[in-house]
Amino acid sequence: MAKQKTPAGMANPVQLAVIGAAHGIKGEVRVKPFTEDPLALRSYGPLFTADGRSFFIAGIRPAKEVVIVRFKGIDDRNAAEALNGEALFVDRSALPEKLDEEEFYHADLVGLSVLDETGENLGRVIAVHNFGAGDLLEFRENSGTTVMIPFTQDAVPEIDLSEGMVRIDSVAAGLDQAEAAAKETPDRPQFDGGSRPRGPKTAGGNR
Repeated sequence: MAKQKTPAGMANPVQLAVIGAAHGIKGEVRVKPFTEDPLALRSYGPLFTADGRSFFIAGIRPAKEVVIVRFKGIDDRNAAEALNGEALFVDRSALPEKLDEEEFYHADLVGLSVLDETGENLGRVIAVHNFGAGDLLEFRENSGTTVMIPFTQDAVPEIDLSEGMVRIDSVAAGLDQAEAAAKETPDRPQFDGGSRPRGPKTAGGNR
């Protein structure tokens, strides 16, 4: 997986959204927010792209799993189409410092060691995804293979930022099933948690 570019000069960038396709002809765009309240995206002030451009939200409204956004200065479809795929960031200082119990910013989880219930180190977290049916934790195994598991309390019962690790339950995460299947049918593809997502739909960089 390619490393996500982040704004140069921003001390602690946190990605809040990614811009999708243009919507209509007046400069609006579809935006996938990573905030718990999608409409709260406008409350963080200017949003920044990886190349340092700043965007102010002039209008926002919900649309199923995305929001429709009108940015100041983006007034036609051509300008809107040019933004497709741009990630939007704010500095960590713009976010609340105190989170509810069992809530975490996605940016804080990336890079944590992944341990199983026996304490064996399986790899490191590389991303947190949500494709509409609940959060998924993606980690790269020590062998180099990437795996996605449900990011739920059952599958990931312990997160310790101070120790730099998450502990998973292999059964709840489905990893034991994948290992057994691989032994029985070596040619069978590796388990992909994205094919059987579980858990509540969350966002905001929070669990």
